[in-house]
Amino acid sequence: MHKDFTLEAYNFNLPQENIAQKPADKRDHSRLLVMDNLNKELVHKTFSEITDYIRDEDMLVVNNTRVFPARLFGKKETGGKVEVFLLGFPEISPDTRGSAQVDALIKSSKRPKPHSTITISDKLSCTVVELLDGGKARLALQFPQSADLAEILSACGQVPLPPYIARENGTTDEDVARYQTVYADQPGAVAAPTAGLHFTDSLLAELDSRGVNFGTITLHVGYGTFAPVRAQKIKEHSIHGEYIVVPEETVRKIEATKKRGGRIWAVGTTTVRALEFAAKEGTLKPVEGVCDLYIYPGFEFKVIDNLITNFHLPESSLMFLVSALCTRKALLNCYDEAIKAGYRFYSYGDAMAVINTPRHGQ
Repeated sequence: MHKDFTLEAYNFNLPQENIAQKPADKRDHSRLLVMDNLNKELVHKTFSEITDYIRDEDMLVVNNTRVFPARLFGKKETGGKVEVFLLGFPEISPDTRGSAQVDALIKSSKRPKPHSTITISDKLSCTVVELLDGGKARLALQFPQSADLAEILSACGQVPLPPYIARENGTTDEDVARYQTVYADQPGAVAAPTAGLHFTDSLLAELDSRGVNFGTITLHVGYGTFAPVRAQKIKEHSIHGEYIVVPEETVRKIEATKKRGGRIWAVGTTTVRALEFAAKEGTLKPVEGVCDLYIYPGFEFKVIDNLITNFHLPESSLMFLVSALCTRKALLNCYDEAIKAGYRFYSYGDAMAVINTPRHGQ
């Protein structure tokens, strides 16, 4: 079997000190390792210098999902403590104001009983509709009909952080502000699309002033993003589905960008998956639904040219995706260089750019 399709071929040794526990002092002051595949070189930069590689006729596509406070703490009817982790933003229909159903992970000393109530605050409670496999439960949330559920969750919930970010007393005010992109406006994710955390309003304004196109997709990052790959043959892995929207306006802008000779820059692996899913029939089309596109080496990209991403966990499906764009050997070489140079990895870490097409003037 070719090494590209074995799980162990995506393993690497990452020292604990390279796992970022806090964001950079300023978003665009994080480091950037540029994989320039045209000139076959790795270039060390600061993230704000990404503008040197984006041409005026290019387009930047980002994921505008917003992480919502999915982590709740409450009490069972018995008085026992319980942690509720909502697996998606509850959908509220106009005729059911004051209630909503959602699946959640339940963590407590003993599982709550079906039809029992978990009290979160004086404005929010949950009834256990059904116990599901894997510590999950289907919950019915109850809250005042006149209240805004998003505001209630913000008041009593916490923005969830990945398990490799240690916090003794829960999320901090800095986490609330920084574990969110500056353009996030569609609540529904339980994890941030972290490649976008490096962009600032001023950086985006600079690109806009040069005529660079800007487009959005929505992919609500789910809890499955933290699920490890178990299959030793990576082709046998099943990826989790996530809700996406690729709007018509973004499709039109991409078509116009390609027509004028511009390149499509995807900000993050979630953006790659959404765009390539929308083009799976051969032509890019607007789409809304569940994306379960699994990208690994051998995949033929139809939409994106270049990628901005963070440094990912060993043996993760995100590594498979990036390898499909730049090759596994090149990616591992890049990671080795980053570790030696002291780059910070994972969600709050530094960034890398995979450039497969010429920059301005080449």
